[in-house]
Amino acid sequence: MKSSTFGKRLIEVRKAKKLSQDDVAKKLELHGAVIGRYERDEVKPSIEMAAAIADALEVSLDYLVGNTDLLLDKSIIKRIQDIQLLAGEDKGHLFALMDAFLRDAKAKQAYAH
Repeated sequence: MKSSTFGKRLIEVRKAKKLSQDDVAKKLELHGAVIGRYERDEVKPSIEMAAAIADALEVSLDYLVGNTDLLLDKSIIKRIQDIQLLAGEDKGHLFALMDAFLRDAKAKQAYAH
């Protein structure tokens, strides 16, 4: 999913989640035509509306506005926020566990090919 405009990214995320413009609009208490105008880049949403759209689609606002090409869903973002709140030692233990798991997963992937 690598597009440059808010509208294109909005279309990609909406379609990936198998939602219609009306589905998204209902979540935001808008008319479906408004979502269509955003998708065609005819108008840009306010920062508040863009944040609401990201929230409704359960993606990061950074992805929708093009600040990152990494599409993180809400569950990943919530986990990152929870990790950020951990005390230093607990955070270190969690990172060591994650590093070991990722190393093993990469090794399995390398040997599978």
